[in-house]
Amino acid sequence: MREDAEQAVRTWGSEAGVEVVVGTRRGEYVVELPGEAKLRTGVSLLVTDRALSASAFVMRRPDENHEVFYRWMLQRNTRLPGLAFALDQLGDVYLVGRIPLPGVNVETIDDLLGAILTASDGSFNELLALGFLSSMRREWAWRVDRGESTRNLEAFRHLLQDE
Repeated sequence: MREDAEQAVRTWGSEAGVEVVVGTRRGEYVVELPGEAKLRTGVSLLVTDRALSASAFVMRRPDENHEVFYRWMLQRNTRLPGLAFALDQLGDVYLVGRIPLPGVNVETIDDLLGAILTASDGSFNELLALGFLSSMRREWAWRVDRGESTRNLEAFRHLLQDE
């Protein structure tokens, strides 16, 4: 059953046109999903004897506004299909999900990775604004003061530009 799940991961990558790289752990595969707000989301897929688990890095630990930041993620968890926001020991933010081994096939892998991409990409700008607004304001002011491009901050212009 484990071998079938690993083959399903490889088949999913081939059918989706996404490179599947063998990871460092037994049964691990790594993929990069392209996004819009978050340009790419790296996902580790780990096939064990019982399940396929997925872990995707979303962003580093927030600089500020921790209570609101974490509350937003906890409230969002109730609406996520088969996955949840989680933190590692450093406080960095991940999305995690799991499919029991008997349910792993190309379609369930596609559903899980689609949900991860939607949640990661769809929440990225809001989480940045909640957890890094002061840093973004400093960066904006520095760039404007020096005549540098503000292109990578344009999505936040309404929050950063002086009145």
